[in-house]
Amino acid sequence: QVHLVESGGGSVQAGGSLRLSCTTSGYTYSSYCMAWFREGPGKERERVATITNVGATTYADSVKGRFTISKDNHGNTVYLQMNSLKPEDTALYYCALSKTPTFCYTRSESYYLGQGTQVTVAS
Repeated sequence: QVHLVESGGGSVQAGGSLRLSCTTSGYTYSSYCMAWFREGPGKERERVATITNVGATTYADSVKGRFTISKDNHGNTVYLQMNSLKPEDTALYYCALSKTPTFCYTRSESYYLGQGTQVTVAS
């Protein structure tokens, strides 16, 4: 059974930084796509960034140049470094693992999801 556990959320002033971590277990394939999604108040869930086992990354336009997704060498921990945070980045952030190895779907329904970690950015 796949488990994902996020950590690192919190409250920060606009312009500040946070680093989210996600540790996975129970996944047996060497190929994967991992992602971070977020769901802000009154907004639809949005895919923020993805990374594959070979290190290929994608970002939503809203976070390009500010957020960086990365992984450890073992591939079971993924990070999201968030810099220059804005109030509109306030959301519940979810770590996600694609149910199909290496395929990075747009919608979260095609992923295993963690419980989420709250990020609040004050203006």
